[in-house]
Amino acid sequence: MYLLIARVLKVGHRRHIAMLLSALLAFMLLGAALFAITQHCPFTTGLYWAITTATTVGYGDVTPKNPSGRFVASAVMLTTIPLVGATFALATGAAASAGIRRVLQMGSHFPNSSYRLIVGMHPSVPAIIDELVKADVAVVLVADVDPVGIREEVHVVRGDPTNPATLRSAKPAGAEHALITADNDGDVLVSAVLLRAQAPKLPISALIRSGTMTEALQALGVQQTVSVDELVAHTLAKSLETPHAGDLLLELLDSERHRLVEVDADDSTIGRQLSAVREDGDGLVLGLVHEGHVSLGIGENPVVERGDHILVAKPSDEDVSE
Repeated sequence: MYLLIARVLKVGHRRHIAMLLSALLAFMLLGAALFAITQHCPFTTGLYWAITTATTVGYGDVTPKNPSGRFVASAVMLTTIPLVGATFALATGAAASAGIRRVLQMGSHFPNSSYRLIVGMHPSVPAIIDELVKADVAVVLVADVDPVGIREEVHVVRGDPTNPATLRSAKPAGAEHALITADNDGDVLVSAVLLRAQAPKLPISALIRSGTMTEALQALGVQQTVSVDELVAHTLAKSLETPHAGDLLLELLDSERHRLVEVDADDSTIGRQLSAVREDGDGLVLGLVHEGHVSLGIGENPVVERGDHILVAKPSDEDVSE
């Protein structure tokens, strides 16, 4: 309960609630100790009495029997009950305010630095957003969804992703990369046309259902298309063929111990074979990206050229800003 409340509150509210809860706990423990002393009962009985008193439950099975006990009870009631009320009033008020701000899109702002643009709300988008946020990547989402259901770190542009005005509000020209998703491939194609018109140089990837859409999207300059059905089918097939292939893929993609990065080829790697880069590389060199195509260097040993990119797995605690 308290973790849920803390998640929706800002840092200032969390600090105030922590102070109130600390004071509440201190008065309850002190009251429980004094009650146990004055009523000659175990501390656990005094603590039980203090909790039922502070929460106004008051079962009446444990009550003060002398003037000193009634004085302690009065002090506990005058301190703990207002503290409980103030804590929950602050928490519920802040949570309601945060919800209203999210609905009105008042609580989020465009990222000040580079961001990734996600267009559409495919069922896999929440998981994609979680991974990007976990990696401290700023995200702008364009979708006809309730902002309350989206992580607060994400700036939501609410509207139809196939509407030019909606996409324009997302400032696609300022994005570092865009991912287009939709419930059907037709909407993906429409969004790709609009996005390319508004941001001609923006790198775009697309999540599609059928591989037959790949050629049309590539004609629009979409660098990468991923068919969910084909990806799942290939992964499961490889897992049946090689039992641990799926585990290897998950280890590469979902491990907190390392991160996958794409490094631009520089003077230290241009003109060298991929095997030589692997020997001297910082981290595990997985492959080479040349003109949009990935080479693992298996059965061939490509030479790194200017404009190429090198795929590297690095420990997560290293700087991956390249």
